[in-house]
Amino acid sequence: MDEQQGLFEQALHRPLAERVRPHTLEDFVGQEHLLGKGKILRRLIESDQITSMIFWGPPGVGKTTLAQIIAARTKAEFITFSAVSGGIKDIRTVMQEAERKRSYGQRVIIFVDEIHRFNKAQQDAFLPFVEKGSIVLIGATTENPSFEINSALLSRCRVFVLQGLSTEDIGRLLRSAVSSARGLGDQHIHISDDGLAAVAAFANGDARTALSTLEMLILNAEELDGEIYVTEENLAQCISRKSLLYDKNGEEHYNLISALHKSMRNSDPDAAVYWLARMLEAGEDPLYIARRVTRFAAEDVGLADPRALPLAVAAYQACHYIGVPECNVHLTEAVVYLALAPKSNAMETTYLAAAADARNMLAEPVPLVIRNAPTKLMKDLDYGKGYQYAHDVEEHITSMQCMPDSLIGKTYYHPTEQGMEVHFRERLEWIKDWKKQHAKNNRNK
Repeated sequence: MDEQQGLFEQALHRPLAERVRPHTLEDFVGQEHLLGKGKILRRLIESDQITSMIFWGPPGVGKTTLAQIIAARTKAEFITFSAVSGGIKDIRTVMQEAERKRSYGQRVIIFVDEIHRFNKAQQDAFLPFVEKGSIVLIGATTENPSFEINSALLSRCRVFVLQGLSTEDIGRLLRSAVSSARGLGDQHIHISDDGLAAVAAFANGDARTALSTLEMLILNAEELDGEIYVTEENLAQCISRKSLLYDKNGEEHYNLISALHKSMRNSDPDAAVYWLARMLEAGEDPLYIARRVTRFAAEDVGLADPRALPLAVAAYQACHYIGVPECNVHLTEAVVYLALAPKSNAMETTYLAAAADARNMLAEPVPLVIRNAPTKLMKDLDYGKGYQYAHDVEEHITSMQCMPDSLIGKTYYHPTEQGMEVHFRERLEWIKDWKKQHAKNNRNK
């Protein structure tokens, strides 16, 4: 009796999210694109035809739950493996056991939570067993598999993308948790539909966050005559502000910096400042943002506004000197200025064109005329012979050849007609005309 009581107490004290975790596909909420009637993942589970796969999605959308549902339905032996605590030795031990079971005709499914935490060597340890069919691997990750999982292993797994739950989905989970016997059904809880909707919105697509928040609300709610009342004050205390979907080491990090960059490129200062605020309010390092802003100044504005780069560098220095939160206004100034500045990507296209030739023509000799000649031998070999010092002539320009012979006439910089770059284009046209004319005159002498 005491043992039974102990087990009951353990169950009672498990987190709400664990107690109400779905056990069947019928109870599972969300991911209709994968688990709806006739959809591919549902068919694989129902027919027990599971192949190696990766579940990729944000936290709290059901990756582990799906794995547990598969474990309950499959005829294979199901082994859970933690990427946090398992090393290569542990992997090999499990794999050897799986190989032994396969020899007896027993199929083995291994579920690896947070598989992105494994390094390359650890991931490689799975590969031969997946290839031979000794195991069926199911990995769960919040990170983009393209970046975090070895290409060889990834090519042998099917990737299923799980989506953040809708507010309606989470609302349904919350109502079920309040009424379910496995959840809070034995308590007399009074919480408004608006209150549940606020929790659902706060969770931002994460079922685990929603259920944990609900549990916190109940623990801090007012109790009167055995009835539990969740008030607006309780909600205000537990949901002080909307959670921010942001992981500085994850995909959303790159999504948001991309959104900032592209908003500035599209000359939308309002959107740019919003994405800036999203990152800063979520705790992003302002120096990281400042470095990206500095890159933008050269890549997307360039000589269309030569003041853009010094301004971006000044913003970086300000972030370095005074830090957060005061540097938010410096970054805002830089972001707004760059969003409104005329745009030119000529600096990037110029370099990329030159880089392509540099990679393909690595052995092109430097013309003798512009080689340095610090020794007598070099002078005897005509290093620097005929060099023309531009500052010695009236126009401060000469017709001297600076390109390798094979690249004479090649142009990389093509100024746009945006902003100040118009003047650079006019100057470049004058230089080219001058050199063309003087080269012709030199040939006629």
